[in-house]
Amino acid sequence: MVTVGSDHDLRRVLDRIAENAAALTGARHAAVSLLDEDGDGPGELITHGPSPASERPAGTFLEVPIQVQGELFGTLCVAGKDGCGGFGDGDLHLVRVLATQAGIAVSNARTHAAARQRRRWIDGTASVTTALLTEPDTRSTTPNALTVVAEQGRDLAEAATGAVLLPHPEGGMEIVAISTVLPEAVRVESERARIPPQSPAVHQIRAGLAVFSDNFGGDPRSISPLSRHYGPMMLLPLRSSGRVLGALALCRRPGERRFSHTERTLGTQFAAQAAVALVLADRHRDREQLAVFEDRDRIARDLHDLVIQRLFATGMLLETARRKAQLPEVAEGVGQAVDELDATIQEIRSAIIALQQGPAAVPGLRTRVLREAVAATPVLGTRPSVQFLGPVEARLDDEAGRELLAALAKALVGAAPSVPAAARPVRTEVVVDALATLPDGRPAVRLTVSVPAGTEALTVWERPL
Repeated sequence: MVTVGSDHDLRRVLDRIAENAAALTGARHAAVSLLDEDGDGPGELITHGPSPASERPAGTFLEVPIQVQGELFGTLCVAGKDGCGGFGDGDLHLVRVLATQAGIAVSNARTHAAARQRRRWIDGTASVTTALLTEPDTRSTTPNALTVVAEQGRDLAEAATGAVLLPHPEGGMEIVAISTVLPEAVRVESERARIPPQSPAVHQIRAGLAVFSDNFGGDPRSISPLSRHYGPMMLLPLRSSGRVLGALALCRRPGERRFSHTERTLGTQFAAQAAVALVLADRHRDREQLAVFEDRDRIARDLHDLVIQRLFATGMLLETARRKAQLPEVAEGVGQAVDELDATIQEIRSAIIALQQGPAAVPGLRTRVLREAVAATPVLGTRPSVQFLGPVEARLDDEAGRELLAALAKALVGAAPSVPAAARPVRTEVVVDALATLPDGRPAVRLTVSVPAGTEALTVWERPL
């Protein structure tokens, strides 16, 4: 008892119990047969001595349960009694004592293992929440955030694959993020794979119920071709505030140990917490985006109420000074300064409109027009002035926008030869007018270019609405 109790390694403890059971009872064979963690399936088997398969006459075989406080962990058996007699009451007493010691050792080991396992899952859940809330551009529908959940879930569950599934617009669910240690071909096959809506697993998930399977490949509830790659599986709903956002799939290879009751409970709790973290991260991103929009509105108001008014007032002062100038050279220089101020005011107004529209994943037509103007600066010698009139982007579709950009690029390149080298740099003026009217009265969008600015504008593109 002292020898057994002094070792903290469960495998060595059980090896020593089997060895002592054989030595103390005079048996040639001893075995410790454990149940799995859930107590309803075979677990580890520790043996000592030769196999007793060929020597089991009556009285030469003894088996007692390994249990603590009514909880059954397995059995301890001895076989092949040396000598003529069988096992006696003294042998039975010794085996029961050792079985009790084995039960205490198994109970303590599993208790400590469960505590360590729970701590791992708690730490993993906390790290997921931290990662999602500190990610600068996290959304619950972006692959980056969902991949964090898939990777952490796979690691905690000691699974081969972790995947996040979201509802598909046409029904069923699709894999949108995956983390796997399986071959690359499996990962490629799994990306954007879809579970059909008639799958019983999909119905359970949408009802907020977890799906567990010890052999996913042979489970009748699975009708996905991906199931052939997996054995034990947990499909856990990502549920928050009564709403199912999606599901987290944690899968092991065929033939690997099944998920225990504790792992299923911890996995379900992890999925629920991950769903809350995703919702919080989404709201956090929305708050940050709202702050950006408010800041852009403030900048736009400041530009409109302060900067443009000051530039306009400065322009009026310069215009007055030009009229009073005695020398023609001074009047001409002041006039050019007034023209520059007018162009600057138009550009600031364009910037205000862009700020009010907010950032977009794909650059809008206004942004692309400004880029064309910047690209033509080396050819023209100075940056063209660009002015937008009316809701340009709202009145032109993608195809019309591409036509306008092509016409603008051609006009800017063609404007360079018309500008004498001695006169450069001369400002070119570009106007995109969404409030134009055709001679027959129809509304239109018109692109005009004037070189130099202030001369008669040349219409280079026009589209009726």
